[in-house]
Amino acid sequence: MWTVTRAYLDQRLAAAKRCSREAAMAGAKAAAVATVAAAVPTLASVRMLPWARAHLNPTGQALIISTVAGMAYFIVADKTILSMARKHSFDDAPDHLKNTSFH
Repeated sequence: MWTVTRAYLDQRLAAAKRCSREAAMAGAKAAAVATVAAAVPTLASVRMLPWARAHLNPTGQALIISTVAGMAYFIVADKTILSMARKHSFDDAPDHLKNTSFH
């Protein structure tokens, strides 16, 4: 039977911390880009389009922009974590877990 050592757990924890930090940074970058990409047309349409001027108050504009930024953050962070998990899922696994054949 395979036993889990302290060093193995520490190594896995360090890898998880690196993964979550990288995902948070990628999400923050995507949120910044998405904020600008959503703010420019939202603010411009409020100035130019009569419908938007009549129906989008500053709270509505902020809601549109923040929703896009939050969505971009979570989508990119989630994709980053999943891609890193896929990449590292079997690299450091013990031998008894790598055998996935069914007899």
